[in-house]
Amino acid sequence: MNIQGEVAEGYEAVRDAFVRNFEALGDRGAAVAVYRDGRRVVDLWGGTHDADGTDPWTAGTAQVVRSATKGVAAVVPLLLHQRGLLDLDAPVGDYWPEFKAGGKEGALVRDLLAHRAGVPALDVPLTPEQAADGLSGARAVAAQRPFWEPGTQHGYHAQTFSWLLSELVLRATGASLGSWLAQEVTGPRGLDFWIGLPQAVAESGRVGRVGAVEPPQSAGTLRTRPRRNVSEAYADPDSLTRRAFAAITPLADENAPAYRAAELPASAGIGTARALAGLYASLLGDTQDGPRLFTPETTALAGTELSSGPDRVLVVNTRFGPGHMLHSPASPMLSPTSFGHPGRGGSLAFADPESGTAFGYVTNALAPSVTADPRAQSLLRALRTAL
Repeated sequence: MNIQGEVAEGYEAVRDAFVRNFEALGDRGAAVAVYRDGRRVVDLWGGTHDADGTDPWTAGTAQVVRSATKGVAAVVPLLLHQRGLLDLDAPVGDYWPEFKAGGKEGALVRDLLAHRAGVPALDVPLTPEQAADGLSGARAVAAQRPFWEPGTQHGYHAQTFSWLLSELVLRATGASLGSWLAQEVTGPRGLDFWIGLPQAVAESGRVGRVGAVEPPQSAGTLRTRPRRNVSEAYADPDSLTRRAFAAITPLADENAPAYRAAELPASAGIGTARALAGLYASLLGDTQDGPRLFTPETTALAGTELSSGPDRVLVVNTRFGPGHMLHSPASPMLSPTSFGHPGRGGSLAFADPESGTAFGYVTNALAPSVTADPRAQSLLRALRTAL
């Protein structure tokens, strides 16, 4: 395997783990980046540009990162709150009156961000075309009766988070979430991450094709199979778990141009590992890419637990802050202070205030993992030895 890039002295174990991901854990094309105290100390890539291809992954190759998009998208409402444009303690209906329908008038903005809004699924799923049209999703979640009283329980809003967050940001700013992110966050720092892929980037050929893979037998030393109750929840078509992930039915083609161009902040972000790590680094302090984004108070807020315990959708104990998933046994990061988000299938990105570290991993080989992919966890174990 021809691995490209560089690591700073002391981080060689991360490179060794990255190589092993290809040799033993089924990676086909991937990249990993790490920032420490604002400086990039790991920047590696290797394998193929497409999961089913032969062209090499390059320094600029970007990929769909599925739910790792949620962590990037969550930066937007937190910045709006920091600037006094969004009150986390206000009812969602103050910004979006239609959302009050069906008994959701008590849902607060912080409930929406922390997966407590009560609408993780839809009675009538949307087609991929409806999901991407910018109108149908917001109308559907606004009309949906909640599955529990908002604010009283939590359950992962796997797909509906797209339309909840997009509409909230649109009502608060008059701009789409993807365009606001590009103008205020990623663009000024030269970070290659998009929620709504621009046509010019799509035509450049930089974005690789993702594909499903099964973990090889050599991955047996790592736990890759979920517990029985989790497997049963995913298999039951009537479970809230299955219905939450099926809010878009049939499944969208993640390699299709229309899907990539859609602004779906729950699932369709596209970017590089370098951009993910660089963005999270900017939440902790000044970086080589630009000045600090979050004040210390907002950084602390991002890691504040709002939801914890049994997750109505994921059927394991989870922890969420205002938009980010927090470190837990179900989604291990670096330390209890870590906040970020995994992506179903493998990707992971987060910030760790305790160590001043930011991490980003992207892959085109989508394995049947949800919150703790063996490849990402192998890289994290190696990173811990360097810190």
